[in-house]
Amino acid sequence: MLASVSAAAQAAPAAAPQYGTVAAGIQPHRAIYKMSLASARNSSKVSDVRGRMMFEWADACDGWTTEQRFQLRFVYSEGDEMAMNTNYTTWESKNGQRYRFNVRKLINGEVDDDVRGEANLAPNDGNGSAQFTKPEPQEMDLPAATMFPTAHTLAILDHALKGENFFTRTVFDGADAEGPTEVSTVIGQAGAPKDPAKSALLRDAKAWPVRMAFFPTHSDSAQPEYEMSLRLLRNGIAESMEIDYGDFTVNAILDTIEALPKSGC
Repeated sequence: MLASVSAAAQAAPAAAPQYGTVAAGIQPHRAIYKMSLASARNSSKVSDVRGRMMFEWADACDGWTTEQRFQLRFVYSEGDEMAMNTNYTTWESKNGQRYRFNVRKLINGEVDDDVRGEANLAPNDGNGSAQFTKPEPQEMDLPAATMFPTAHTLAILDHALKGENFFTRTVFDGADAEGPTEVSTVIGQAGAPKDPAKSALLRDAKAWPVRMAFFPTHSDSAQPEYEMSLRLLRNGIAESMEIDYGDFTVNAILDTIEALPKSGC
């Protein structure tokens, strides 16, 4: 969910206190999304996608925790099928400087990815380092102005509230051992939630269409690895998502949502 504009040239550091007002409006929540194939090019080998995603954003006093669980089944034009199950959990300090991540992915019941580690950013310019303990011990430098995922989401909301429609940042999420990603974000005009009757959590909040293009920093390609569109509410809830992998696109439609408690710390 990211082009050629240098993140370092954007000048804003990664520290999150500047988003304190935005963070105060975040509603911790657990949401279930139904996922399905939206479209596929003639050249695509994927003929169908079905599944669910659970996304949880919780307030842990000293930080934000997130958990994403994917259960997806891919059907290919040759008739083969693949079951993918992914569990991705993170903890991120509220000042945006410390981050822990754990990713485990199964393909047809067999472990395909097992990634774990932590990362730290300097308080002034956002440069830092990431240390992986899985799949093998590894350390990598993170460039100036790097952000972690929750700080980046808060930055999107901050830009949206200010009417700033475009920005680019380097984001490290630890989803794999390949390093950070440059994320180019375009924010559209605010509107009302699409389906406020579904839950009280979707009422009385602005919603912005957001488009992100993701460019791995280790790649020289002018094309993004993938793109993501979503409708993001002021309280941090995503009404819907669409992930464009180039050859095919997957929709994620909000099915159920429940509020989680704020920390009260």
